[in-house]
Formats: sequence, C-alpha cells, structure tokens
Amino acid sequence: MPADALVTELTDALAAVPLIDPHSHIDPLKPVAKSLDDILGYHYYTELAHSAGMGRDPLDPAVPARDRVREIVRHLDRFDNTAQYGWLVDIARTFLGFTGSRITPAHADRLFDAAAKTFGQAAWEQQVFRKTRLEKIFLTNEFDDPLRDFDTDRYVPCLRTDTLVFHLDRADTRDRLYKATGIRVGDAASLRKALAALFLHFTRKGAKACAISLPPDFEPAHYDDEFFYEQFRFHDGRDLAPGIFWLIAEFCREFKLPFDLMVGVNRRVYINGVYQGQDLFDQRTSLIQYRRVFNAFPEVTFPVSVLTSGQNQELVAYSWLFPNVVPLGHWWYSNVPAYIRQDLTERLQAVPKTKLVGYYSDAYKLEFVLPKYAMYRRVLAGVLADEYVRPGLLSEADAVALGTRLLRDNVKDVFKV
Repeated sequence: MPADALVTELTDALAAVPLIDPHSHIDPLKPVAKSLDDILGYHYYTELAHSAGMGRDPLDPAVPARDRVREIVRHLDRFDNTAQYGWLVDIARTFLGFTGSRITPAHADRLFDAAAKTFGQAAWEQQVFRKTRLEKIFLTNEFDDPLRDFDTDRYVPCLRTDTLVFHLDRADTRDRLYKATGIRVGDAASLRKALAALFLHFTRKGAKACAISLPPDFEPAHYDDEFFYEQFRFHDGRDLAPGIFWLIAEFCREFKLPFDLMVGVNRRVYINGVYQGQDLFDQRTSLIQYRRVFNAFPEVTFPVSVLTSGQNQELVAYSWLFPNVVPLGHWWYSNVPAYIRQDLTERLQAVPKTKLVGYYSDAYKLEFVLPKYAMYRRVLAGVLADEYVRPGLLSEADAVALGTRLLRDNVKDVFKV
C-alpha cells in the first residue's frame, strides 16, 4: 500500500473517534465565535502578523472589526507557511464554504460576511460540536467562578489555581476568596477551610481536574502552620506560593482530582508584544523541581505539559518511572507538526500506552478544536504508520485502537469522565 494511502486510511479512522478535549480556555457562556474577528483575534494570528511586520494599531479595540480582519488578512501571505495558517484555511473550508487554496486580501470581506451569517445561526454551537465530533470539553475556571448557566457535563469545569498560588498576597485576591467562600484567610487553618470550600463547590459542579501554569524557577514546598502565619503577616506572595501549591495537591488527593501542571512559561519576555504574545519558554526549567511533590502524593495523578520539545525526553523519563506522572498533549510552542511528531514518537516508544493523553486544543473558541485535532490526527496517523504498521508491529486495526486510546480512552480513564 502506498505510504500516503495508509496514512490517509488511519487518519480517516481516527477522525471517527468522538473527542473529549481535556484542556481549553473556552468561555461556556460564549463558546463560539461571533465574527471572523474572533477567529483572527486568536493570539497566534496577531502574534504572527505582528512578528511579520504588522503594527499594533490595528489591534486597538476601537478599530472596527472588519478593518482589523482586513489588515491581518493582508499579512497572511507572510506566514502562510505555518501550521496556524493551515488551521485558518481548515476553518474557512469547513465552516465558511471557502473552496480556494489560499486566503488573500480579496477574500477578507467575503469571509467576514460569511462568518457573520454562519456564526449568527441560532444552533451554531450545536453544529460545531457535531461537525467536530466533540463530546465534552474541559474549561479553565477561576477559583471564584460560580459555574452557573451552562451544561457542566458538556463543558467540564477545571479549577485553575494560578491566582490562588501566586497572588494570594494581594488584597483583591483575598477579597475574591472571601466572597467565594465566606472565609477570611489569614493563616494556614483559614486557608485550608477556604480551599476545602472551593474544592467542594467545584466537585459538586462536576469538576474533573485542577490546573496551574508554572514559571521556570518554581519549586513546591511543604510549610508548617507557623511559616504560613509569618508570611501572611507580611503578605509575601512569592514565599507563600510553594506552600499553597502543596496544600492544593493535598486537596487534589482528598477530592481525587488530577492536578495538571503546565510547566515552564516565562511571562512578559517580549514586553512590546501583542496581547497574549509576550510569554516564552525558559530552558532553565526541569521537572526535578517537582520531585518532592511527585513523591509525596503518589495517589494524585499529575498530567504534565512542557513548553519545549527539548523537555520532552525529561517528561518521558519521569512518566516512565513515576506511576502518577502522565504526559499531557503538546503545548503552545511545541504544538506544530514537526515537534509533535518527534515528541509523540518518543512517548509512544518509551511510556506505557495507558498513560498517554494525546492532545488538547487549548482553544478559546470552539471552532479551533476541529483544525487543531485534525493536525494532531494526521501526525498521529503518520507515526502509527511509520513506527508500527509498516514494521509489522501492529495491524491497522491495532494501530487505530492505539490512536483511539490516545485521543479518547486515556482521557476518560485519567480524568474519570
């Protein structure tokens, strides 16, 4: 069988697998795009256009949406070699009736109008779910999210803990925590009560995970109550953070929730970058910084995402040895086919297949789930074909079963959905 035919057959088979997306930034009250501006306003496009020469002025909220779309589209030919451009073309073809091979400035108004008409349909959200074969999608919820007015079975809550860990020294964070829990936090005991109230609220609403994004120099630590008391007196959030992280891990153990770790992001590196286009990875990061927490909480599953392909071997090694460390998707700067293929191959060859959570969309609008997963499935099919089917290690049916495990089965098992 020709190489492309085998990959196509595997891709088509994997495309039939209903998806459970284990990490996104979807707002369940506004889950789909309302205009093409919502699509091209995704930070990948504003970053790439800005990097390729577009100024920041078109991104001012006062600029009419149609004009902003025209300007970004005008710069597309400068980055039409990228995977992100491929996502855009996929969205235009799948959802907007686009039939061309390239999106040019001549298409800007036509696509803008088509998006306004298509996205404005009353049942658009349901159509996106159906076309994407999306069954459930995990959210990223702030600790004081009331988790109301949406279907928590379809939109699965996830307690994002960054603000609690890194900004509890701020008065506004403590005020928000008080409003959410009715507990004034000023020592370890009151902090435990407040965290217990949050975990109870989230799990009652169907939450299936906690998550946190972590800087390169962070290392969790176990603090005694006296240390917490002193730090609260002086409101030193930097010194509080390692101990708050540890307490959250304790509650993950108590409430039987996985704790997603998104490791290594260094914020505001490019200070003149566009919105959400300032953060980069840092090679100083190592999972050795988390050895104590991995050892101390064997009952807690830690799905781990790393920003760089260079960190993938370390993640593979930790997942190889620690039963509670699980590779989670392909995050951010590693989310392009070349890195996915390398990282996925390493994981498949070294980590038990029952531990591999293949992918997540990280999407801000539901329309992006389809093209991102399509990209991943193509890479997955290629790796399965080259590394398993052609060498005779797996039949095509077994390869599809393995791919299904990465796409869906392991998500169900790890997150208990």
